[in-house]
Amino acid sequence: MKLIDNQANIHSLRKISSLFSTTSVEIDELLAMVIDTASSIVGTRNTSLLMVADEKSKRLQFYQATGKYMGKLRDIDIPPGVGIAGLVAETGETIVSNDVQNDPRWYRTVSEKVKVTVNRIACFPLLVEEKVVGVVQFLDKRDGSEFKEEDLAILERFSRLLAKFFQLTRNRAALGEEFDRLREIYMQRYLIVGESEAISKCISLAERVADSKAPVLLTGESGTGKELFAHLVHERGRRQTRPFISVSCGALPASILERELFGHEKGAFTGADSRKIGLFEAAHTGTIFLDEIGEMPLDMQVKLLRVLQEESFIRLGGTETINVDVRVVSATNKDLDKMVQRGEFRQDLYYRINVINLKLPSLRERKEDISDLVTYFIRKYTPEGQAPKKIDKNLISHLVAYSWPGNIRELENSVERAMVLTEGDTLTANAFPLESTQVPVEINVGTTLKEANDSFRRAFIINTLKSTNGNRTKAAKILDIQRSYLSRLIKELNID
Repeated sequence: MKLIDNQANIHSLRKISSLFSTTSVEIDELLAMVIDTASSIVGTRNTSLLMVADEKSKRLQFYQATGKYMGKLRDIDIPPGVGIAGLVAETGETIVSNDVQNDPRWYRTVSEKVKVTVNRIACFPLLVEEKVVGVVQFLDKRDGSEFKEEDLAILERFSRLLAKFFQLTRNRAALGEEFDRLREIYMQRYLIVGESEAISKCISLAERVADSKAPVLLTGESGTGKELFAHLVHERGRRQTRPFISVSCGALPASILERELFGHEKGAFTGADSRKIGLFEAAHTGTIFLDEIGEMPLDMQVKLLRVLQEESFIRLGGTETINVDVRVVSATNKDLDKMVQRGEFRQDLYYRINVINLKLPSLRERKEDISDLVTYFIRKYTPEGQAPKKIDKNLISHLVAYSWPGNIRELENSVERAMVLTEGDTLTANAFPLESTQVPVEINVGTTLKEANDSFRRAFIINTLKSTNGNRTKAAKILDIQRSYLSRLIKELNID
């Protein structure tokens, strides 16, 4: 077997090995280097690489060639099964011919067009997962000799190397496409839309504190995107590759919430058939998002405070102390300051979770973002393969005039409903039947001060009750008055 003792060839082989192991390799660079090295070692005059352009018919197109011929070959196709290259692509078998001019399989059109006489050829298939993706052909030896067995052994190995590269490239492409698809889904799910000053300030602050471990408290009305910002804090920080665990503190009773947060040992209570890892343990080295923390029962607040202070806990029914490293992000739509004053939320826990406060603006405070949000939601709810619906010129002004008490969540639901009900290709104001939920305050000149005061109080209480779906206890908390006093006002002001 021919020795590979040429220093230039050895250098090329080492570089090929280096390039082959990196994910950033350029296909043309590697192909050219492999082909040139193979040609140099065996001593072939010309080499060309043809790729299967049509998988069903096996039609071939020139992809790369040595020397000055690629420009002339670029527009030439090899018909399915035609010529030696066509037969190799069709059968997947190597063909070697040391007398091309007298070989009936030779396709003369190519050599005639580039005005090159070919006497000998060694043509190899490039097989990926048992399918021919292309062929590589080595044409004539510089010394005029025939292709010998040792030549063919070397060229076959280089052909396998080329095929291996195409296999890796295909796998990388498939993985890249899947990664891009998953990233797109993720980004669409957690994308924060808008460029208003109000939202830009919040994004900037979230990004500034992302690398720190300091607890973050997200406040703001329901539907303003607190969970999105929790993900933003996590994704922009050094914990982005670690777990992100979310739990709703208001959805579970205290006993069940304790088990969820801290886990339990086997036999800790009836039905505890095995050990369960808690969410704090699952979030180790990552982030835990405590949503609706204002709803957490007082007895659970004590246990949470202990974990935040000591960074350790004991599973329910256990004795082993478990240490955790967790970044805590909390969220609430309640006024925790007033809850602390009323004794409904522990002051020490409030100080602990409120190291960095991020108050998110309501939609009515960032109405300049409504246009971008509508465009985003239209794209989100447009079925794949269909064109997005257009926006009527009067639609945005119609939407901006509304108060959006449900904030972005209400806007998203409205766009989704409009997309379903609109038959044409344009969304109009008629698809958004928005009625103000606020009772207007009518105070005219000539009204006495008492009458004006009663009118204001009546409208204000009605609007508050509407926001709580008629729940007087919640309305009294919002108004910061006793429930009994609210009931007396409702009777006094003739509120139905």
